[in-house]
Amino acid sequence: MSTDPIWENSRATDADVPLTEDIAPGTANDPPAGSMAGATVTIDGQQVETDAGATLLDACEAIDTDGEVLALCSYDDEELIGPRSECRTCMVETEEHGVVPSCSFPAEDGMTVETGAVAASEARDVNLDLLLSNHNLLCTTCGANGRCDLQDVAIQNDVVEPRYGVMHDRSELEPIDDSSPFIQIDRNKCILCNRCVEACNDVQVEGVLRMEGSGEDTRIGFQNDADTMMGSTCVSCGHCATVCPTGALVEQGLVDATTLPIPGFTHKNSAEGYIGEDYEGQPGQMTPMKRELSTENEPRANAESTVEGDD
Repeated sequence: MSTDPIWENSRATDADVPLTEDIAPGTANDPPAGSMAGATVTIDGQQVETDAGATLLDACEAIDTDGEVLALCSYDDEELIGPRSECRTCMVETEEHGVVPSCSFPAEDGMTVETGAVAASEARDVNLDLLLSNHNLLCTTCGANGRCDLQDVAIQNDVVEPRYGVMHDRSELEPIDDSSPFIQIDRNKCILCNRCVEACNDVQVEGVLRMEGSGEDTRIGFQNDADTMMGSTCVSCGHCATVCPTGALVEQGLVDATTLPIPGFTHKNSAEGYIGEDYEGQPGQMTPMKRELSTENEPRANAESTVEGDD
């Protein structure tokens, strides 16, 4: 038994207290990122009144800030998709705590924040360049061309060339997962924001997607260890594609909707080919594995009650 103080009182001793008392099924288990109460914070010299549950990003978005707070992994259209602090493009400088990610830092009463501070601006620029350098930047063949958050902020910040190089110049790109007739996955476009995983698991409660691997091998994967989307338990609801800020997840009907028609150069050959067999017609909404699981769980009809002529 460890005597390390960190383990003291770390286990529940009251058998009547359920371990999941604060966890609602189908919602993220992350602790609230916002403040416990309303607050008044000063952002770039302007006082901002915030409500309970607000973050510094909420306060920044209420005014015109000096610095461009990008917040690429934040998704405020669906409250069940919480702040991830993955992309770190929302960094701001606080007088009290130094440079912090505004999307997941509570707005505390009396805080003073500078969005245009040198340290905060450099942090946002560096993290944006890191995302761009690890992203297939062939936008003209991308299904999200013209409606991509990463593309928008790169243009807003006058990025000409990422300081850390370009992905397709230094490494082999991953094949596009074109196995599903509903959703295409291009992992070369993924910024690992985790939006799709939370939409799938915490909003739709389907439990299909996950992040797997570590370091430079981190990627979108499937909870049933499938190799392709068609082999997963996807029900093709499309929510993952809806919340994706780039072209990593695109509905098949929109894959070529915004690409520029360059002869001999398509989205599929912009990567290292694609995986998935051709499909014909309109298949069922569920993947074969999901249909199989659903069939196994369906109640069987009572043979006696279905006999012809039986009352």
